[in-house]
Amino acid sequence: MYNDPNMYSWQQHYPYYANGQYVRQPVQPAYPNGGAYVNHYYDPRFLYENRAIPLKDYGPNPLALNINEAAKQNNTYRTALWTGKHLQVTLMSIDVGDDIGLEVHPDVDQFLRIEQGQGVVQMGKDKNNLTFKQNVADDSAIFIPAGTWHDVTNTGSTPLKLYSIYAPPNHPFGTVHPTKADAEAMESGNGNKKVFGKTPDEWVMHTEFLVNEGLEDVKRGINATHILQEFILMGVLVGKGYTPEDAYKTVEEWERTGESKLLQQSKNMGR
Repeated sequence: MYNDPNMYSWQQHYPYYANGQYVRQPVQPAYPNGGAYVNHYYDPRFLYENRAIPLKDYGPNPLALNINEAAKQNNTYRTALWTGKHLQVTLMSIDVGDDIGLEVHPDVDQFLRIEQGQGVVQMGKDKNNLTFKQNVADDSAIFIPAGTWHDVTNTGSTPLKLYSIYAPPNHPFGTVHPTKADAEAMESGNGNKKVFGKTPDEWVMHTEFLVNEGLEDVKRGINATHILQEFILMGVLVGKGYTPEDAYKTVEEWERTGESKLLQQSKNMGR
């Protein structure tokens, strides 16, 4: 008798039945031509192969999508995909023969993953002595410690598609740089040069909370020496990656608990 190899194929394609018993799992129908498996709990816009994904900054909202497809679809030098409080994801496309550009992030760790193309990555503590050099291609992961000079050059025949993770974020929410020239102009031109990932005006806005708290201390009659000590310390902590709110709480805690005797002494001056 002819044995049809697909006679019981429904047991494989219908996940509710496995090993002679029912299993509560969502149905995952297969799609032809290399399509992704999709179940009813996910938005198929983000999972079908070759389906356009709206490329914009979704942060800091919850998000799940096909990062491989998003990276391949991106044709800009840089587009922010998700910007949160502690990390940021950007998509990048590097033209044939071009590079990201030699750069360093003093207080930001960075992760790069190549999704399409090939290139070479160089890194080093000295911008004039990049001691690390390695070829990279599809699925390569690159880890860049804070304070490390680095560059990635496209050595292939097609655009180099990748995504980058910064911790903490390195670009403003919603950043889009259509070309490398646009990125350089926006970040260093017209007085908008970035310092540790923010323009001067962005730093002013970022630290507005501390300015307001300092003004409240002035109104309460706290002496100027103490105010300057506290808020300079808070500024140092913000530069190390603390949020202004966390920096304020930390320094206030040093004073309250007596961990900093000098802060307690300066607060009592003039009483």
